[in-house]
Amino acid sequence: MSTVTLSPAKPAKPTRSYALRDSMTMLRRNLKHMLRYPSMTVMIVMMPIVMLLLFVYVFGGALGTGIGGTGRGDYTNYVVPGIILMAVTSGAITTAISVCTDMTEGIVNRFRTMSISRGSILTGHVFASVIQAAAILVLIIGASFAVGFRPDASPVEWIAAIGLLLFLAFGLSWVTAAMGLGAKTIEAASNAPMPLTFLPFLGSAVVTPDSMPTVLRWFAEYQPFTPINETLRGLLLGTPIGNDGWIALAWCAGLALVGYLWSRSTFNRTVTR
Repeated sequence: MSTVTLSPAKPAKPTRSYALRDSMTMLRRNLKHMLRYPSMTVMIVMMPIVMLLLFVYVFGGALGTGIGGTGRGDYTNYVVPGIILMAVTSGAITTAISVCTDMTEGIVNRFRTMSISRGSILTGHVFASVIQAAAILVLIIGASFAVGFRPDASPVEWIAAIGLLLFLAFGLSWVTAAMGLGAKTIEAASNAPMPLTFLPFLGSAVVTPDSMPTVLRWFAEYQPFTPINETLRGLLLGTPIGNDGWIALAWCAGLALVGYLWSRSTFNRTVTR
């Protein structure tokens, strides 16, 4: 008769402390992976920078006049919040890839034999992605100042803007973690979140929705990234925010909740097969 070896039981301590400790361990693991293989982070940073240079130096003069400004300088201030938003959405792709890599290479099966909190596996990926998003924001904002971005935000408004962006990164990371869990290959995992990357450009990131055809204008006004972009623009440049702030927070919270429930359900179903 074959025997089954069980992992040693942990001493009786609060479950919550174990979950936190295991999540920190998984977070350190994922951060070390990012440091050892920085090519993905470099690629995620380069795409928004290329877009920034394209819209500022190629289209900036014409589009600046089109939005009612006086040229490239006004358009730079207008487009930079959208580019920053794009950088955050691009960073969420790495979560899908890293989660899919763990699932397809068998490391999760090894984790299952260890006495660790299951939830810590996904939590480590998500918080590593948020930290990566913070690093990407520093680089993108630095590049924006280099091309002429001149916000008039106070320190409190900067903190609010960064907080909103990291909240968005948190929500998107849960959504893309679920996408990575559902992907069969790493290539599929990298392609699944791509529409999220370009969705800000179908809002108010590049031009005002008023200049769009009726159907596209309706979509631009009611999709999640437009109120987030308008809130970010208001915090950094002093434009009116109105109800966009509350709507932006609601969208971020909704993305986080849906992504969390979706990813946990998919993960539990996958590891119990």
